[in-house]
Amino acid sequence: MLRRLLIGLLALLAAGCGPEDASTGTSREGSPDAPGSKSLTIGITQYPATLHPAIDPMLGKLYVLAMTMRPLTAFDHDWRLACSLCVTLPTLENGLAVLETTPEGEPGLAVTWEIPAGATWGDGVPVTSRDALFTWQVGKHPQSGIDAAEAYGTIEALEVLDDKRFTMHLNRRTPEYNAAGGLFLLPEHLERPVFESAPAEYRHRTKYDTDPTNPGLYFGPYRVVEAVHGSHVTLERNPTWYGRSPYFDRIVVRAIERTTTLEANLLSGSLDMIAGELGLQLDQAQAFERRHGDRFAVVYEHGLLYEHIDLNLDNPVLADRRVRQALLYALDREALDRQLFGGQQPVALTFVHPMDRPWTDAVAHYPFEPARAAALLDEAGWRLADDGMRRNPAGEPLRFEIVSTAGDKSRELVEQVLQSQWREAGIDLRIRNETPRVFFGDTLPRRAFEDMALYGIAATPEPVPRQTLHSSAIPSAANNFSGLNFPGFADAEVDRLIEALETELDPEARLPIWHRLQQIYADELPALPLFFRTNPYVLPRWLTGVRPTGHVTVTTNWIEEWARTE
Repeated sequence: MLRRLLIGLLALLAAGCGPEDASTGTSREGSPDAPGSKSLTIGITQYPATLHPAIDPMLGKLYVLAMTMRPLTAFDHDWRLACSLCVTLPTLENGLAVLETTPEGEPGLAVTWEIPAGATWGDGVPVTSRDALFTWQVGKHPQSGIDAAEAYGTIEALEVLDDKRFTMHLNRRTPEYNAAGGLFLLPEHLERPVFESAPAEYRHRTKYDTDPTNPGLYFGPYRVVEAVHGSHVTLERNPTWYGRSPYFDRIVVRAIERTTTLEANLLSGSLDMIAGELGLQLDQAQAFERRHGDRFAVVYEHGLLYEHIDLNLDNPVLADRRVRQALLYALDREALDRQLFGGQQPVALTFVHPMDRPWTDAVAHYPFEPARAAALLDEAGWRLADDGMRRNPAGEPLRFEIVSTAGDKSRELVEQVLQSQWREAGIDLRIRNETPRVFFGDTLPRRAFEDMALYGIAATPEPVPRQTLHSSAIPSAANNFSGLNFPGFADAEVDRLIEALETELDPEARLPIWHRLQQIYADELPALPLFFRTNPYVLPRWLTGVRPTGHVTVTTNWIEEWARTE
C-alpha cells in the first residue's frame, strides 16, 4: 500500500543543462590528493527544487535527504523490505500487523510501528509518534499539496500508543501494508505552526525551504549546514544521530546540470565522484572508463529505471490510439539502443521490468514496422503529402513537440534519434528542453507540455502504479497538482485493477491482475516505452562502501557505510 508513496514522492530521474565552470568547485579536502581527509564532494545533475521530503518528486532531493533522515522502511540491496526508521518490520506473522474491521464495516488492517529509542532531531528534540501523527495529518489534508496524497488517505486513523510506538489503521487490506517506504516523518515542533497557519500555502512556506539549515529538520547521520539554490548542499555530521557513526565529517553535493561539465569537474579535481543515480549516462560512462579507468572505478547497475515518453492525452491528435501505436511502430528502439548504448539498455515492453516478479511478455509488442505505422496513420487520416510530411485533410502537418531535461547529452541524443526516425515516417518532431527545476517543478506537475515529455522513473519491486496510472492521480488545480499521472490517462478497468492489486494479499492471485494491467498499458500506450536504464557510478578508487541497489532506494541511504581507504 504505502510503497507507492516512495514511488510517487521520489521516483523521477533527471539530468539537465546549464553552464558550469569547472573552477567553481567547493572544498577540496575530500580529493585524492588530500590523504586522510574526511570530506567528500559528490556531483549530481539535479538540484532539488525543495528539501521537503513529501513535496515535488525529484530524485536529487532523495539523494540528499537519505543522508539527513530515513523513511520507515526501504528495500535493501537484495530487494527485500527492511526497517530503515523502525525497530521491527511489522508483519501478520509477527503480530505487529493485525486484520481488523474499519468503523464502516470494511476489511482493514492495523499496523504497529516502533521508532528507535535514540532517534532525535538535530536540535535535540526526540523523534516521536507525534511526528508520525502530524505527518499523516499533513499528507491527508486536501490543500497541503503533498505528493501521493491519496496514499495517506489509505490510513483511516493513526493512533499514538506512546512516544515511540504508533498504529496505522488502514482502510483496506493490502499486500503493501508494511511498505511505508515513502513516509518520511516531519518534525511536528517546527512544521506544525507553519502548516496550520495556512495549509494551502504550506508547500511554499515550509521550513525546508525558508530555513533549510535548521538542525531540527533532520535526524539522520548528517544535517544540512548550507544550501545554495541551484549550486550545492553542504552536510556535516549530525551529533544527535543514533546509528553507526559515519566516516566523513563533511559532504558537499554539487549540482552540475550539464553532464559534460560534470565530467570536466571530476577530472579537474572539483569533484571526488559522480552519483550513479543522477550522473553520467551509459554511453558517456563507457567512454570515460576507456579514457580514465586507471584513476576511477566505474560500476554499472541494471535495474528498475524506466525511460519513457509521456503523451498528453488531452491533445486530440494523441488521443487517437492509432496515432500512439503508429509512433511506436515507427521507432527502431533496438537500433537506438545499439547505436547509443552498445545494446546495454533493454527495450521496454511496458513499465514493468523483466527482472521483476509480475513481468509478462504476453502483451502487444511493437517491433520496428514502418509499413504498419504508415497504415495506422493513413487510417487515422494522416496521409503522406508530396513534401514527405503526413498531413490531415486540412493540410496541417503531423507535428509534435517533445520536452525533457536540457543538458543531458544522452537524452539529447535520444531525442535526435527519435526526430530522425519519425521524420522517415513523415512525422515532424520539435525539441524543446528545460532545466530539471522547471521540468519537474512546473511542467510535469501542471501537465504544461503540449505533446510529449521524456524522462525516467525509478521504482521499487512490484510497484503498484496508482500514482502514475490511476485516474485519481491526474494532477489538477482541484488536487493542488498532486499525483504523477501526467498523461491524464483515465481507464475504468485500469482503476479497478490497481485497486485490486492494493487489496489482494495472495502473491499468486496478484499475478493475473498484474498481467492484465500490462496488457492494457501496451494496448493503450499512455506513454511510449523506450528502455530500462543502466546507471553508471563513477567513483574514486579510494572510496569503499557504495553499493547500488538497482531500484529506487539510493546508495546514500547507507552513507554511514562509506569510507576512505589509503
